[in-house]
Amino acid sequence: MKSKMKKEFLNFEGGLFSEVEKADVGDSYTKMAEAGVALMGWADPFMPDFSIPSHIMDKTIEAIKSPISSHYTAPTGNMELREVICSRFLEKYGVEIIPERNVIITPGSDSALFFAMFPFLQKDDEVIIPCPSYPNNMQNIKMMQATPVVYKLESNNDYQIEMESLEALVTDKTKMIVLTHPNNPTTTVYSKESLEAIRTIVLKYNLVLVCDQAFDDFTFENEYIAPMSLPDMFEHTITVCSISKGMGLSGYRVGYIVASDKIMDVMYGCAVSVVGATNTVSQIAAVEAFKHPEFMELFEKSYDYRRHQAYKILNNIPGVKLKLPESGFLAWVDVSELGDSSTICKRLVDEAKVAVNDGVNYGPGGEGHIRIVLGVYRDNEVVVEALERMAQVLNKIALEKGIK
Repeated sequence: MKSKMKKEFLNFEGGLFSEVEKADVGDSYTKMAEAGVALMGWADPFMPDFSIPSHIMDKTIEAIKSPISSHYTAPTGNMELREVICSRFLEKYGVEIIPERNVIITPGSDSALFFAMFPFLQKDDEVIIPCPSYPNNMQNIKMMQATPVVYKLESNNDYQIEMESLEALVTDKTKMIVLTHPNNPTTTVYSKESLEAIRTIVLKYNLVLVCDQAFDDFTFENEYIAPMSLPDMFEHTITVCSISKGMGLSGYRVGYIVASDKIMDVMYGCAVSVVGATNTVSQIAAVEAFKHPEFMELFEKSYDYRRHQAYKILNNIPGVKLKLPESGFLAWVDVSELGDSSTICKRLVDEAKVAVNDGVNYGPGGEGHIRIVLGVYRDNEVVVEALERMAQVLNKIALEKGIK
């Protein structure tokens, strides 16, 4: 029956039920865990340990026991949740949005990203996407029969964007730019200059910007600017956020879209047709998380400690380079001097008992890199011990290659 599928789907491999070497999640990953492998390739905060703050757990239980728990919310989502999101955007970005008109709640940010692109893209449209980047965004573009046009981010430019290079990619078929900000996997917080370059191109050519802000809760040294907050960009920008990464509530499956009235009318129809409504109990718990986010300060301290430990441990290995992560709980490590990243990932599983992500999966510019999720496990020292096991293997590979 596979021959009956659309051609855009025929090359999809891996996923939840396939046992292929490059599958990052699913059955193969579960078997690794059972074999005692530390899973540092799944961007799920503190997984597999318990991490729900007590006040959110209490609110979850209270919601489950209430009569409303077995019923739908409005397709656009719980009104109180939309209101607290509006308050967050005003406080954090200085953008005033209306809960009735500018916010839709979705089951996680992945579905939100799909909804953000789906009403716009059709066969042969071109979408500019800076890479390395989140693989699902590339897949969404291809599923919609559009053509991804890669802006290759360069390490020697700190993975930032230059206007001349960006404009050179624009054609009469260009419809959209998809930006992951902060970037996954590089952790880049895009500078004001990069965002101004995007703004100039979006406005000049009347493009749509889809901005994936799943990792926007924790940025360290660099100022974070939301593209929608720039002059004249609100009407052109679809912003996608989540409670999975910053709040550590990935299992609750709550994301949301923020966009202008005119765009939101179409989004509403798309969301109603595909989703119906996001989980009622999860939305009530999300309200509690937004109202009382103090627990996130502990998360940030933990991630800050871990990124500095990774920087110290990995940069002591000959042939390995790591820029200090700028956001979230990831580390994007250049291992290109040691060999191809796929082989290195396999050796880390076999010899260090640590599973990380092969950079190849993140598009052009990813080969020769590995992505490490530093945000797993509650105990900081469990993560540090895993990094030290990785360092032993990487040092061994460097010695084999004669790199000093």
